[in-house]
Amino acid sequence: MTSTVLNSDDIQRAITRIAHEILEKNKGLDNLALVGIRTRGVTFAERLQAKIQEIEKAKLDLGILDITLYRDDIGAAKQKPELKKTAIDFSLEGRKIVLCDDVLFTGRTIRAAIDGIMDFGRPAMVQLAVLIDRGHRELPFRPDFVGKNIPTSREMRVQVELKEIDGKDRVVVQNKE
Repeated sequence: MTSTVLNSDDIQRAITRIAHEILEKNKGLDNLALVGIRTRGVTFAERLQAKIQEIEKAKLDLGILDITLYRDDIGAAKQKPELKKTAIDFSLEGRKIVLCDDVLFTGRTIRAAIDGIMDFGRPAMVQLAVLIDRGHRELPFRPDFVGKNIPTSREMRVQVELKEIDGKDRVVVQNKE
């Protein structure tokens, strides 16, 4: 069984709301930057960046983080991990960083991302923005900004599809088969 929980309009509204929440919590753009986690977290971050820049009429730094080498399951995988480029071309020292990802589940991806960020510098603060929070945390992470909370069972799969990657915008929940 598959059900669509967010359509294109829902995703856009969530991004607009999160952009306003980020600006409100951080009192504007001063010392703020976004870092997207590969792959769909980057697209989510790019959309947030565009919306925030539209609202504030000012530039907002955006970095891209590949967490492959920071994952705690890398040794368990039988296949060779595929490394992608990390691109953070600004200093993180003393900055307010909003870490962006599409789905928050166990928290292990976020732990890996924070380890990666710390290798680039020591931010003043790291906040977390996610499009979907599906629960089932194994590590003590709670997002600061959430598009939608979706209660799921561990047996369910949440798939975020974004038009830049998948050709359409939607979030679907399906039972694992």
